[in-house]
Amino acid sequence: MSMKKLALAMASAMLVTTLAFVARPAFAADKVDCDAVMNELNSGKHQKEVAKDLSTTLYQVRKCKKHAAAAAKASTKSSMQAQAGKEPPAAPAMAAPAASPAMAAPAAASSK
Repeated sequence: MSMKKLALAMASAMLVTTLAFVARPAFAADKVDCDAVMNELNSGKHQKEVAKDLSTTLYQVRKCKKHAAAAAKASTKSSMQAQAGKEPPAAPAMAAPAASPAMAAPAAASSK
């Protein structure tokens, strides 16, 4: 009797594992075309309408809107720097490593 229970438990575990890896939500299968989302939003549609029309989630629509705003801000910042003639701040230069005392001793001996 315990062998039947063990076999049933093993089969159930394999079935659940298979379904977990195979069954995925339909909206997560494809990436969202953010250009299409932004075109729809710029035409005056609400976020819910855009999500329904493009068969995606409201979260994905908001995410595209956030990425578009960040890209616009970055391009504005870079164009303002170009107009002002400024370059983006460079990384600080690394200082030359200090010579060890062992390296300094032969140099001092050779100069005498």
